[in-house]
Amino acid sequence: MKLKSLIAAACMGALGTGALAADGKVKVGMITTLSGGGAGLGIDVRDGFLLAAKMAGNDNLEIVVEDDQRKPEIAVQLADKMIQSEKVDVLTGIIWSNLAMAVVPATTAQGKFYLSPNAGPSALAGKGCHPNYFNVAWQNDNLHEAAGGYANSAGFKKSFILAPNYPAGVDALTGYKRLYEGELAGEIFTKLGQKDYASEIAQIRASDADSIFFFLPGGMGISFLKQLSDSGLDLPVVGPAFSFDQGILQAVGDAAIGVKNTSQWNKDIDNPANAAFVEAFQTEYGRLPSLYASQGYDTANLLISAIGKADVSDADAFRAALMEADFASTRGDFKFAANHHPVQTIYVREVIKEGDVFTNKIIGTALEDHANVYVDECKM
Repeated sequence: MKLKSLIAAACMGALGTGALAADGKVKVGMITTLSGGGAGLGIDVRDGFLLAAKMAGNDNLEIVVEDDQRKPEIAVQLADKMIQSEKVDVLTGIIWSNLAMAVVPATTAQGKFYLSPNAGPSALAGKGCHPNYFNVAWQNDNLHEAAGGYANSAGFKKSFILAPNYPAGVDALTGYKRLYEGELAGEIFTKLGQKDYASEIAQIRASDADSIFFFLPGGMGISFLKQLSDSGLDLPVVGPAFSFDQGILQAVGDAAIGVKNTSQWNKDIDNPANAAFVEAFQTEYGRLPSLYASQGYDTANLLISAIGKADVSDADAFRAALMEADFASTRGDFKFAANHHPVQTIYVREVIKEGDVFTNKIIGTALEDHANVYVDECKM
């Protein structure tokens, strides 16, 4: 893989034999989190995307990568530069929903395509949907809805729920409550980026909760799980994959073993595309891939499939090619709902230890061929 420095940027070649933009290249701007809290998530999305591009071969796809530092104002500045100066055709990469809300509407308003490898805020799935916006990961509520459904089957009657106070956190608790049939022992919105959860754990202890649901991605989840374990509070925990994914589990350690979490992907999904991805990722980077890496990989392959069918300068044809989703996903069958978010199966995973490595295994299905509740609000 050939890298070219552009501030905090990388360029590399890839593409099948499809139609190309007028200059012979399709230019992709990737804005993602590569430093500070949550950097591991952005690094995995980037690495999965670049791996798919490398595996496709050729030198006709140019990728410019920049670090948003998890700051909306930086992300907006980078998007403006990429669109106006770098002349990118497609933008991608954002991890955090508050950054997506700052960047995506401005991107699509300028006639560019945005392919989300992660953030899927409800505001962009319903009334704020756009023909040029495609989410390749999920709509934010989805994995949390699945967790609520699992909580019912596990017999939880009084969950204490918490998430950070930003768009994805609001969607998380909304999603859990949508399918969860029990009562709430408490509901807390924490500060985004928070690391000390002594107060929240004290409130959980004082409640009569029989279970805990939380959405705390990145370092937030690491801190919470460690502090919860150290507190001696022994309640069953359920959550979405974001707090129990491959890059996080090694830092959490034994405190995560046995925890059930929901995900649309895992390394043991049995299909040829996923097997090839897991093997290639380990070979290329020397580590197991995460959920985020699989999403970056799928996003790149969706883009490559569309470029193989239509010229990116023909917006209608390119949009139709994206909607076809004619690529081999790590998840198996892949299709979009009418609001350009995936219709997919969401699994229940359990944290286990394989040798010295903490990882997940699929133990069941939470929701099958699941879309999102905002489809009818989207008028495109």
